Amino acid sequence: MPSFDTVSVVDKVELANSLDQANKEITNRFDFKGSDARVECKELEITLYADDDFKLGQVKDVLVGKMSKRGIDVRVLEEGKKEKVSGNKMKEVIQVKNGISQELGKKMVKIVKDSKMKVQASIQGDAVRITGAKRDDLQAAMQLLKKEVTEQPLQFENFRD
Repeated sequence: MPSFDTVSVVDKVELANSLDQANKEITNRFDFKGSDARVECKELEITLYADDDFKLGQVKDVLVGKMSKRGIDVRVLEEGKKEKVSGNKMKEVIQVKNGISQELGKKMVKIVKDSKMKVQASIQGDAVRITGAKRDDLQAAMQLLKKEVTEQPLQFENFRD
């Protein structure tokens, strides 16, 4: 039975490279001279530090620019709330979405079932497996998911004929 898996993964090497590039640009930029602006990452949690709210926005813009140049879709970023650290220094914690959440998986299964295509969708951990009798039906399901699911980037793996 032909099938494929729909996943949402982030290339951790490219993420680390984009964080390094963002930190390098922040240390070299004139408007950040003498400030405590930086980007840190632990696992899939990015923390932005800056002197004030405006500079925090600029740090985020630098990071988003570097991520998009490295081929990382910025829809994987889930913004947190901005917090005051000490004095007027600010920080923001951003979560990186890796894998398909249970709610998104259910939404994808519902989209496939409502389309009346001759394919079946099932949740397999943090992936959604689509199976069908014909290769054309599977490719149509891929196009449907690309069009309908906009909140997170999707990749298609393990295409078996």
